[in-house]
Amino acid sequence: PLVLSSPPAVTSPCKILKCNSEFWAATSGSHHAGAEEAPEFCTALRAYAHCTRRTARTCRGDLAYHSAVHGIDDLMVQHNCSKDGPTSQPRLRTLPPGDSQERSDSPEICHYEKSFHKHSAAPNYTHCGLFGDPHLRTFTDTFQTCKVQGAWPLIDNNYLNVQVTNTPVLPGSSATATSKLTIIFKSFQECVDQKVYQAEMDELPAAFVDGSKNGGDKHGANSLKITEKVSGQHIEIQAKYIGTTIVVRQVGRYLTFAVRMPEEVVNAVEDRDSQGLYLCLRGCPLNQQIDFQTVRSAQATEGRARRKGPSLQASPEAFTYETATAKCREKLPVEDLYFQSCVFDLLTTGDVNFMLAAYYAFEDVKMLHSNKDKLHLYERTRVLSPGNTAPTGTHPTLWVALLCLCWLCLL
Repeated sequence: PLVLSSPPAVTSPCKILKCNSEFWAATSGSHHAGAEEAPEFCTALRAYAHCTRRTARTCRGDLAYHSAVHGIDDLMVQHNCSKDGPTSQPRLRTLPPGDSQERSDSPEICHYEKSFHKHSAAPNYTHCGLFGDPHLRTFTDTFQTCKVQGAWPLIDNNYLNVQVTNTPVLPGSSATATSKLTIIFKSFQECVDQKVYQAEMDELPAAFVDGSKNGGDKHGANSLKITEKVSGQHIEIQAKYIGTTIVVRQVGRYLTFAVRMPEEVVNAVEDRDSQGLYLCLRGCPLNQQIDFQTVRSAQATEGRARRKGPSLQASPEAFTYETATAKCREKLPVEDLYFQSCVFDLLTTGDVNFMLAAYYAFEDVKMLHSNKDKLHLYERTRVLSPGNTAPTGTHPTLWVALLCLCWLCLL
């Protein structure tokens, strides 16, 4: 369509070019759709119209936006499409005729990765994890230690909703850990029915709440499966129709969560700009974050005081800074933020299971994270841009530049 050839606009909040590219990807090779292809084309066209409506507020003065709106109306008429009906989901591409493809018991649309043509760019995957006291690694590789007591949304997009409930580890303590997890897989075309998974302390089932282990009665039901890895301790959920893998563990009394998800699915929300809190995407609110470095410094100072003063001896079941550090080093030899989280949790709770939670959280990162150079995170992730994992310390060149600037000011 002519609307798709509009020249790119100067950088602006208007997202019409994104709508255009999504429609092009969904309908590639089917612009002269025959009668048998019309329903799929109409589905993609309705999604295109929905996308333009979402960006209408920021695109009122954009010529490409108005061209798209008129072009959609024309295409609706040409293909006899109803404005009411289903809209397309991510990556509705199909392989060109002649390409060999291993047959399965599910439609191709129910296998996210197979919907990419071999010459197309592979999808970008992201990771989010929650473990321990609790510690959060977001989809942008930002690492935070949070309080977040009570129920909080961890993921909330068009296909998946995950909510965690965190409760105090000890009576009167500010330390919390995940005691309940609810995952809702929303109904998806001919692939899966809506399914709910729920886990609580001392109850890690290997089935959805209705007793099933797959996506239900639809033709692509096996594109959603639960597998029990270790009874009562470790389950894995594969949602192939959205390219997503979820790992849930019970370590000690509490739960850990880890997910691998395509960026396209992560960002599939109705209105990201006005969307509510979504911890894996936006992180914990500032008033719920714990200043990790300050607390850890106080813990180390307290440990030194214990060594110097016999009156400050710890009880036999408590950890000192030194014993916590030694314990964590048994499982986490690299002193990254997973190691520091382990030390923090042992000093805060005295429960050695939190060391195992940090260890398994890092094991899940190794399995799920697509960028092996970003497995370890260090302290400056909180103050640098998302994804930057450089360790602390100011570059010498910056100090030189600052000193020169000071001298210039004095002159």
